[in-house]
Amino acid sequence: MEPGSVENLCVVYRSRDFLVVNKHWDVRIDSKAWFCHQLDFSTSGALCVALNKAAAGSAYRCFKDRKVTKAYLALVRGHVQESRMTISYAIGKNSTEGRTHTMCIEGTQGCENPKPSLTELMVLEHGLYAGDPVSKVLLQPLTGRTHQLRVHCSALGHPIVGDQTYGQASSQEDQPFRMMLHAFYLRIPTCTECVEAYTPDPFVPTLDACWSPHTLVQPLDELV
Repeated sequence: MEPGSVENLCVVYRSRDFLVVNKHWDVRIDSKAWFCHQLDFSTSGALCVALNKAAAGSAYRCFKDRKVTKAYLALVRGHVQESRMTISYAIGKNSTEGRTHTMCIEGTQGCENPKPSLTELMVLEHGLYAGDPVSKVLLQPLTGRTHQLRVHCSALGHPIVGDQTYGQASSQEDQPFRMMLHAFYLRIPTCTECVEAYTPDPFVPTLDACWSPHTLVQPLDELV
């Protein structure tokens, strides 16, 4: 796949005050601009940009007051058996030498200042990715910790496919072309407008032949 660029970003919502783009998995974002939130470099999907200072302030208040709704799609290792669960591991900064840029769950060595963290996980499909068992899931973070979804999935024993930081160690040759985490839905109810956007699901066999679903657990359109 060709790397993305800022020039070919796909706009999924536009108003006088806000823009939501479908960020490519290979686009790095300059956080100095008026972005209302952040996506990791290797995460794709809905990213909101405020087009003026007042809009940025109103979006910031929504995030601060936990009024924002976000939902992500992911492929995770293994077949998750429970169709729905709440993940509640507290997350802190990893102080272990060589891992200081990462996060960890409470109770692990070197975990500093862990804070309560909640993620809802819903299983959509079971299948195979490049022959290995994986599950397609919908993730809704109820708190906003750094790397929360990646850390929570890894702590469950179902790391996100392609996550080289929190995933299963394997050779570079075996790594998928991207991390399989995508910001699917975003809702920011500001005082002047409700910003709401969906992005296309990238985890379908027509776009990635390595992904082969075989069992439908819950339809996506019934959950969102």
